Amino acid sequence: MNDEAILERLQEIMADVFDEDDLVVTRDTTAEDVEEWDSLSHIRLMVAIEREFNVKFTNAEIESLESVGDLVDKLKAKTS
Repeated sequence: MNDEAILERLQEIMADVFDEDDLVVTRDTTAEDVEEWDSLSHIRLMVAIEREFNVKFTNAEIESLESVGDLVDKLKAKTS
């Protein structure tokens, strides 16, 4: 799966989790860019991503994420 395909699926998941249909997600998007992205929604987001991509993240992996681009890279490595 390439970066664009992963990013497209993440866009759909994030729009649903954050209840923001017009949310635009790029590799540079961070939690600071999304008003609704707090600690609780972050947990819901990670659970939704794990289910959608059928992967599991360790706590260390989750804590190391600084942007959506980091998440794309981790997902690409786990789904390859």
